[in-house]
Amino acid sequence: MNKQRTYISRVENDGSNLTLKTLYDIVEKGLGGKVTISIDV
Repeated sequence: MNKQRTYISRVENDGSNLTLKTLYDIVEKGLGGKVTISIDV
């Protein structure tokens, strides 16, 4: 998924800011999951 281990560790441990693109890459490419975002107004 083209992310450094140190970056992933920082996200996991420190709650570092991440973009939706990075979240997508981690979940869908790295974990094989599906990202669904819903906004209700």
